[in-house]
Amino acid sequence: MTEPILQVKDLSVYYNKKKALNSVSLDFMPNEITALIGPSGSGKSTLLKAINRMGDLNPEVTTTGTVIYNGHNIYSPRTDTVELRKEIGMVFQQPNPFPMTIYENVVYGLRINGVKDKQVLDEAVERSLIGASIWDEVKDRLHDSAIGLSGGQQQRICVARVLATSPKIILLDEPTSALDPISAGKIEETLYGLKDTYTMLLVTRSMQQASRLSDKTGFFLGGDLIEFSATKEMFMNPANKETEDYISGKFDALSTCLPFFRQDFCDQYSHRSRLTYFGGEDRGDLPDPIFYGESTDT
Repeated sequence: MTEPILQVKDLSVYYNKKKALNSVSLDFMPNEITALIGPSGSGKSTLLKAINRMGDLNPEVTTTGTVIYNGHNIYSPRTDTVELRKEIGMVFQQPNPFPMTIYENVVYGLRINGVKDKQVLDEAVERSLIGASIWDEVKDRLHDSAIGLSGGQQQRICVARVLATSPKIILLDEPTSALDPISAGKIEETLYGLKDTYTMLLVTRSMQQASRLSDKTGFFLGGDLIEFSATKEMFMNPANKETEDYISGKFDALSTCLPFFRQDFCDQYSHRSRLTYFGGEDRGDLPDPIFYGESTDT
């Protein structure tokens, strides 16, 4: 029987004293894409950051529980976070190429790790750009600035930068949400093509994207993992009403009165409007809500 490549056990994350992730446990299997869905502020991106130990430099973040990778708890004091991030790479919501050439963007992680051999670097660039489905578009422009590329191309350069360090796991935090549909489609094709080689965790607000790409899906709400199962099973026969409402688009976040909001705030608006959130890059600071729709008062 195949063993999980990554195991999250009783993981909780606090921003100051506010719990953003509540005792989450789940296993991730090799060479699968797992989609993490749920409203903004529900804990999806917090989970990704915890797996990559991105909260280490933030004194307001406290993490409890364990994350087991390669048989070791990544929160052990002996864990080398540089080595960890070589094996567990991350692609963010907004394309974030460095202000340098395409070539230097891709080899950045390798150079940090002391790789100087030009042949090794050249081979890594070609291999990674092919893996990210952008080699044919940039092979004659490797020494041009990556900043001059389109948004979709920049995001694929960011994918190539992660691939260059030969990770085992790739974390993707809404990698297509800032892109136009055509660029988003190319990213999806790229991710699907990488599935046989890498394990991927994908945070997405698109139910269509989750259903197209993922093998398993986890639904988060208010910091809790509500449901985790095979994607087809969850979308065809969800076990929880909250999951069904979210997938079908009937979900009303305010009806749950999420713990992130004051009770008077919930009471004021819960019967008047539906709520959505902006998803900022740093999910530690909960974004301001936006209301839409007319009042249902008569």
